[in-house]
Amino acid sequence: MEKYSATIALTSLLICHFSLTACAQEAKQNLYLSEQKAKKLFQMIEDRGLIIAGKTEKQLCDEIVQIAKEEFGAKNHWGKKIVRTGINTLQPYSSNPSNLIIQEGDILFFDFHPIFEGWEADLGRTYILGNNPLKQKIKKDVEAAWHEGNAWYWKQTKLTGAEFFNYATNLAKRYGYEFGNAIAGHIIGKFPHEQPDDPNDLCLDVHPDNHTDILQLDKNGNKRHWVFELHFVDRKNNIGAFFEQLLTTE
Repeated sequence: MEKYSATIALTSLLICHFSLTACAQEAKQNLYLSEQKAKKLFQMIEDRGLIIAGKTEKQLCDEIVQIAKEEFGAKNHWGKKIVRTGINTLQPYSSNPSNLIIQEGDILFFDFHPIFEGWEADLGRTYILGNNPLKQKIKKDVEAAWHEGNAWYWKQTKLTGAEFFNYATNLAKRYGYEFGNAIAGHIIGKFPHEQPDDPNDLCLDVHPDNHTDILQLDKNGNKRHWVFELHFVDRKNNIGAFFEQLLTTE
């Protein structure tokens, strides 16, 4: 009887393990697909020639939202200011800068958080109007740094949010810039994603005050998925660049 009970218990554990593994794979796949749609959306914006001087940030933002709805069925999104141009590229996520008109030669970036079939995407990209070498360089640098950080992340076996944030700020300094945001990433998942029990708890953000291990599983035993975001700022030349996407081994 004891042997039979042990077999039942082992079988239950195996079923639970495979169930959690399947859920983790499904979440990873859905987040990947959502991000691919966001990338296609950004490419569509470029291909249609919508990133031009003369329109306001809000006009371009409204166009992005409309195309996301018409082409991808994304009716919901979260976040604040999707498009920032010129001097507004220096501003952190938490700020509410005025609605600027995109100028010839501007640097601008998108930070969009659409919901595709119930799954979040969070994508950030920088664009340049013209061939200004400093603007081209900061755009290239922030993307290269992101990929460097992504590779570093997957080598860690234990990592607090504070350690990852410090890594991001040091990465910015190494490339010759200031880090421009209060966080360097956060979790992402099925909308709405996991929330901390205490709204003031920073355990789900890559923040300097988050001293918990961000590689640990969630309360249901599932792997958490994170986005890594880099905001590089060059105050001397009044320009900033942004790159954000899902941390992935692929």
